[in-house]
Formats: sequence, structure tokens, C-alpha cells
Amino acid sequence: MCCVIAGRVQMVGFRVFAVEVASQVGVSGWVRNRPDGAVEVLAQGPPERVEEVLRQLRRGPAAARVTSCEETKVPINDHLVGFRLVP
Repeated sequence: MCCVIAGRVQMVGFRVFAVEVASQVGVSGWVRNRPDGAVEVLAQGPPERVEEVLRQLRRGPAAARVTSCEETKVPINDHLVGFRLVP
């Protein structure tokens, strides 16, 4: 699942929050800032775990204010291991 999260999501620890949540839940993927001010997340794993990550990302860390979360299904990438920040 790929999602683009908009609102007050940059410069508030959102990417670190995403890495922590995804690592705790046990999904693979990445998170990055977008030039438009949004944050993009790719998360893959068992559906219930991916949904848990998305649920927490819709809330975000304390300093964030999420206004939207656009989700798109994407093909599984078998080469992804772990969850990390990407430039």
C-alpha cells in the first residue's frame, strides 16, 4: 500500500514516527518527504499489519496535523526488507 499524507506532516517528526510504527508492527517499506509538503509511505506485509500502520499514520505524531491520507494499492516488492527513510 502506498499512501500520501498531507497536512502539517513535515518538520514534526512524522518520518521518524512512521519508521518506529512500521518497525514495531513488522512491515517493510519506506517513508519520504515530497516536494509538495506531503509525506509518502510505502508499507507492505500482512494486511492487518499494514492497516495498523495506516491507522497510526492517519493520526500521526503529537506535533502533526493530518488532513488527508490518499491510499493506493501497489504491487508487492519482494526485495524490500525492513522499513527505512529514503531521500
